[in-house]
Amino acid sequence: MPTTLAADAIGTPGRPWGADEVAQWRSRQTVRRHYEADVLRVIDTLRSRFQVSEYGRLDYPPDSYPLFALTSPDWNDALPIALVTGGVHGYETSGVHGALQFVAQRAADYAGRVNLVVAPCVSPWAYERIHRWNAHAVDPNRSFRADGEAPEAAALMRLVAPFRDRVLVHVDLHETTDSDESEFRPALAARDGVAYVPGEIPDGFYLVDDSAYPQPAFQQAIIDAVAQVTHIAPADADGELIGSPMVGPGVIQYPVKQLGLCAGITDATYKTTTEVYPDSPRATAAQCNAAQVAAVCAALDFALAGSPRHVD
Repeated sequence: MPTTLAADAIGTPGRPWGADEVAQWRSRQTVRRHYEADVLRVIDTLRSRFQVSEYGRLDYPPDSYPLFALTSPDWNDALPIALVTGGVHGYETSGVHGALQFVAQRAADYAGRVNLVVAPCVSPWAYERIHRWNAHAVDPNRSFRADGEAPEAAALMRLVAPFRDRVLVHVDLHETTDSDESEFRPALAARDGVAYVPGEIPDGFYLVDDSAYPQPAFQQAIIDAVAQVTHIAPADADGELIGSPMVGPGVIQYPVKQLGLCAGITDATYKTTTEVYPDSPRATAAQCNAAQVAAVCAALDFALAGSPRHVD
């Protein structure tokens, strides 16, 4: 996707944005697709099969967005909990539609085995504008902490708080796109008043594990499943993906809690962040959605197979 927002032209080079620059940036954002049509109408079709609850509302005048989660209709406190999140970055399309596709097509397969909680579109304002940030030019996926600035993250944290210590597995669905380099990373550098350093977009699917509590066998099981759907990203010439060493086929690690990432929202033994590559000539939109579904199913299958929990 070419640069369309020219955010790197806002403000003064070397100086972080203030309120005026954020307002200027926000004035350039336009609605390019519709949360109600793409997400809420699909959720409505699932109400007869799943419990649907509004867990928050985002008010970005003149717009207001209800936030919904879908949960197992046969909730059983004796069962473990699995959390699936999508659309933390609104522009990452298959995260949203992959989460909804999982609920529609595969969630029933896990009835009586696990309690499912699915938040398919955490950032609807950004979904509509095909953007990474929220309306305040804040990245929600750096805000999953007590002092986080994004209301999208705060709402999800409130949803999860009553059961966060009981979550066994959490899959956070993302994409890495060509627009990360053409648009979003240059905008980030401009916003923060630093020099933009070009990077390289991985060609294929990969995962981000938690460096504090890595689960290599879990990650590998997901990679193996997704490889049946779309190609796995190879390491670059430095043995890295997006600047991080590849620790296994298609796997890197981040300190997810330290960075305030959504994957660190619980203490789940099994957690991962998926990264689909929708701009590849070797992958269609349908394949990207299917890859997200395959990742969720593989994660659940591995976690529910009784693999030993992590021990420090």
